[in-house]
Amino acid sequence: MIDRIHDIQSAYRKLVDSLSRPGLVSDLSPEAGKLPGNDDCLPATKILALMLLDTEVRFKVFSEREAEVAHGFAQLTYAKNTEASEADFLFVLNDAKPGELRRALSEASAGDLQNPNRSATIIVETRGISGEAGLRLTGPGIETEAFADVRTVDEWVELRAERNEEFPLGVDLIFVDADHRLLALPRTTRATREVI
Repeated sequence: MIDRIHDIQSAYRKLVDSLSRPGLVSDLSPEAGKLPGNDDCLPATKILALMLLDTEVRFKVFSEREAEVAHGFAQLTYAKNTEASEADFLFVLNDAKPGELRRALSEASAGDLQNPNRSATIIVETRGISGEAGLRLTGPGIETEAFADVRTVDEWVELRAERNEEFPLGVDLIFVDADHRLLALPRTTRATREVI
């Protein structure tokens, strides 16, 4: 059984570490492995929902079972389900239709110049994450360059670059997979596809 204080705090430290050092793949197995398996969403996604959602924030779920998952998140966290453009956190689950990640990126709030902190974070379930080549990452928190491979159904790299073009506005991305791995790409990180 998950300890909602210590396990969430431990996972939070890993998320902050991954946000501070883009390209670092964190292992949420010690925390996510304590959650009972179900078909709603990945355990790592549920850990992030428990960590990030509360009565002060709004969220949007992209999934074939959107209503069911949103209801579960609302019951667990008391956060409010809303439209993508108004959400603080958007969850794109593995069973989302093709194009939903691009839709989430397009509709997510990038904040405004007076309130860049009102931008959204998108949590994306992937088919796999690794530190291998696929994406070349540069920017703050990376000494020279880092590499990561994120396997998603949708192509998102160029659209993310467009949304994050006007700093400090932008959208942050957090990727998770079935093996409880987590990779975070803050808006300040530049990601380009590696040609193999």
